[in-house]
Formats: sequence, C-alpha cells, structure tokens
Amino acid sequence: MATIVFCSVNKTARTTARRCLTSHLKGLASAGESHLPLSYTHSSSLTLLPGTRWLSRGSSVRFMSHGTAGRAGRTRRGALALGGAAAVTAAAAVAGFLANANHFQRAEMATKVLRDPEEKEPEGDILERCRGFMSPPVTDIALLQQTKGEMRTRMEMLIMETQAEFCKALQEVDGGTFKVDQWKRKEGGGGISCVMQDGKVFEKAGVNVSVVSGYLTEEAAKQMRSRGKVLKGKDGKLPFWAMGVSSVIHPKNPHIPTVHFNYRYFEIEEEDGSKQWWFGGGTDLTPVYINKEDAFHFHNTLKVACDKHHSKYYPDFKKWCDRYFYIRHRGETRGIGGIFFDDLDSPTQEEAFSFVKSCARTVVPCYLPIVYKHLNESFTDEEKAWQQVRRGRYVEFNLVYDRGVKFGLATPGSRIESILMSLPLTARWEYMHEPAKGTREAKMLDVLRNPKEWV
Repeated sequence: MATIVFCSVNKTARTTARRCLTSHLKGLASAGESHLPLSYTHSSSLTLLPGTRWLSRGSSVRFMSHGTAGRAGRTRRGALALGGAAAVTAAAAVAGFLANANHFQRAEMATKVLRDPEEKEPEGDILERCRGFMSPPVTDIALLQQTKGEMRTRMEMLIMETQAEFCKALQEVDGGTFKVDQWKRKEGGGGISCVMQDGKVFEKAGVNVSVVSGYLTEEAAKQMRSRGKVLKGKDGKLPFWAMGVSSVIHPKNPHIPTVHFNYRYFEIEEEDGSKQWWFGGGTDLTPVYINKEDAFHFHNTLKVACDKHHSKYYPDFKKWCDRYFYIRHRGETRGIGGIFFDDLDSPTQEEAFSFVKSCARTVVPCYLPIVYKHLNESFTDEEKAWQQVRRGRYVEFNLVYDRGVKFGLATPGSRIESILMSLPLTARWEYMHEPAKGTREAKMLDVLRNPKEWV
C-alpha cells in the first residue's frame, strides 16, 4: 500500500494542486468510479513528500497502489489504482525568445485582471531566496538586490524558483540527481541547464533557465516587426533582455506522459529610452496512451490558474496550444495540449506578470500527481515500442516546426546542447506504421487527429 505524495512547493502551488485534486476526486466519487480504490476520509491534512505537511481544511486523501515499478512484461499486470493524480530552447542565445514569427494570434487580454490574493512574491531578501536555487542566478546577486523592484529581476527570480521547485520534485520521485551546468554567453548573459539522464523514473529530464541580453540582430528585428512590433533603435541598435525557464521530461514508463513547459519575458529599449515588453509561454502534455482522468487533472489545473485572471484565457490559450503543437505533415497534434500564449503585454505589466506567476506555479501540481499515479504501473514490450514511435513524432515536431529550436540552430553563439536537450535519448521510426483499428494505440491517434475538450 502506498500513500500519494506531492512535492513541497510554495503556498500558491499547493493551494492550486489541493483545489484541483480535491475537486477531481470528489467528481470521480460522485460519478461512481468504483474501479478506483480511493480512500477519501475526513481529516485535517494531506500527506505530502517525506517531511512535509499540506494543511487542508476538511479533507485528507489516501491512495492504494499495486504492481511492479518500471518492469516490462509480455502482458499488463497489477494495474495501478488511483495514486494521485515549443521544445526546451531557453538556453539558446536568443532562441525561444526571438523565434515567434508567424504566430497564430495575439493574446487578447482583459481590460482588468483580477489579482489573486495568494499571488504574492516570496518574502525574504534576494540572497535568502537564492539559497534555494539549483545554482547561483545568472545575474550577479548584488545587482539583483539593487534592482529587486524591476520586472527583469522579479522575472529572473520567478524562473529560478520554478526551476528549483520542479527539479527538486523530480529528484524526489526519481531518486536521481540533476547535473547542473551553468554557462555564459559572450554577447551577454547566460543560463543554467539542469539535466538528469537514465534515472529510475525519467529517461531524460531537463529544466533550463536562460537570462540573455545584447542587441537584436537585423533578422530578429524583422521577425519582431512581422509580429506588429514598431521598433525604433538608436544607430540601428536595439538593446534587449530576454529570460525564461523551459523544460521537457521524458519518462521511462509509457504510462507516464511527457510534459513540456516554457515561460519567458522579453524587453527592448528603444531610441528614446522607452521600453517595450511582453510575456509568453505555456504548458502541454504528451501522453502515449489516453487517460481521461489524467487529461482532466492536467487541463483543469491550468484552467483554475487561468480563471483567476479571466474566463477567456483557458479556452483561448487551449485552442492556441492545439494549433501550435501541430505536426502538419502527419496531420496530428504532438500531444493533448494545454495552454500557449505569446506577446502578452496588457492590461498592465504587473497584471500580466501575475498571470504568468499563476501559470508557472501550476508546473508541479499539473504533472507530479500524474507521475505518482502511474509510478508503479507495469508495461509490456509492445507498449514500450509504441512509446518509441510517439517519441519519433515528438522529435519531428521539434526539429521541423518548433520556432525556438529552428531559430536557435541558425543563430550564431547559440548553445546547441541546451537547444537539443528537448530530444529524448531514444526514439523509433517505423515505415508506414499504423495501429490496428480498435486498439488503444488507434484511440490515441484519433485524439491527436481530433483534439478534444478535456474540461
């Protein structure tokens, strides 16, 4: 018997996860999901990772699981009971931040964003907060302390905290350790790449941060103008600052989905000293097999975060995500989507940043419950082979369509290892592969060819 655990995250992430999971579990119970051996008892707390407590007024949840962790067999056995619920390009020199030409739509923001009272920045000074990071930040701590009220500093702290929380949560479930690789860019700035390979749970897990600065190239400036940006540089130069956190996780078990997220900020200083700025990003899930409960949990967690700010955000950004992560030559989406947005520059900088914080803080509660749910689930050789085929599609999208990867590979000074970190260690391509009708593989393809509404 195993007790479901969540990682220890900040208050907002815990609250979001609690609301989503509790709502999800009550929904399953009321729907008569008797095949899920769930013990839902009235208490005052929910068990989390060792050494943590998640205070909850009124409910506690225990989960029972069976099966053999990570083993492959010829038949599925010991199915797990409910146990809890663009590519990694941030390290490229300008990569994922400049490569947004021909985007599908502009983010239509509300005239007024409702501020979540829980969306407060962590207390404590810069130095104290930096002690919890995977490495020292890219920008010198003394400079961060001097500019702690500026958006560039606040965003750098957010992405460093997001990286640290996610990496620590993944290490807790896997038992492995991330290799932390800090790099510098001669043109300005640098990044921190955290990669874990050949772990017990994750074949490859990467969580990157980049904070870069310099001058826009003419090619990059043209791409900005093609998106409706009116840019006026001094002597042909446009100073810029770009930063973001990006991650792709490839699990070993085909019943644990691949997940990707990226949240970024861009700022340009024009000739008269005025600044243009915008945010972008999103989170999406790529399962090998369809699991409706997982899909609901993932999308509902994102919807709760979006709904704090505007009721149109989730439906609009969900559609945008389905359009962006589309493999045109296959006629199918990369996965079951999530949210995606770009050029977010209204209604105010503070309110846009508040929305991005809400999104970034869903990363752990969106994904870790799904990981724990399938952690001990066995799988067959055939299921593993199907996972390899689906990974091949993932590679095709990243190398053929992803704007960040394409731009990064073509940009001088880009860090190639960090750009290609998004690719799995192993994948498979079979000639004229098509699953038999009526199989779970065929049902997966049907969803990818006809995106669904999960919430």
